Amino acid sequence: MNDLLIRPATSTDIPAITRIYAHAVRHGTASFELEPPDEAEITARLQTLLSGRYPYLIAESGGAVVGYAYAGPYRARPAYRFSVENSVYVAPDAHRRGIGRLLLAALIAECEARGYRLMIAVIGDSAQTPSIELHRAAGFKLVGAFEGVGYKFDRWLDTVLMQRPLGKGSSAPP
Repeated sequence: MNDLLIRPATSTDIPAITRIYAHAVRHGTASFELEPPDEAEITARLQTLLSGRYPYLIAESGGAVVGYAYAGPYRARPAYRFSVENSVYVAPDAHRRGIGRLLLAALIAECEARGYRLMIAVIGDSAQTPSIELHRAAGFKLVGAFEGVGYKFDRWLDTVLMQRPLGKGSSAPP
């Protein structure tokens, strides 16, 4: 991964983001969506996050987008404004190359620089061991799971909840 570049997402990345996410929706349980959104919807989601001043990062290798990560609001109520929920997606042909780890590390650093104090991972499917271990290696701790909250691929799925303090976390006021 010597040529890996992590950079902010732009509108030119929409087709690649849409492809990567569509594969995750169709073949995995990281997302509980049942039908992949089109480019127009992905564009709207990207613009919403960017206009809210949330980070949205791209991993590029050899000129191709091989993954992306972003942070967004954990919940809409104002008291949650210092907490973010993260998402990391890697192209299927780029798994197991450390891209997710690098994206997550960059996302954590960017969120800390923007003054966020807690990052929450809501991991679809308790069988998502690679995602759980990715987050654990990045300093997240397991805080619980919701059992059987989603139904996809003819089975009930859990969501695993993990969290990681950012900066001073909750040890001091913002």
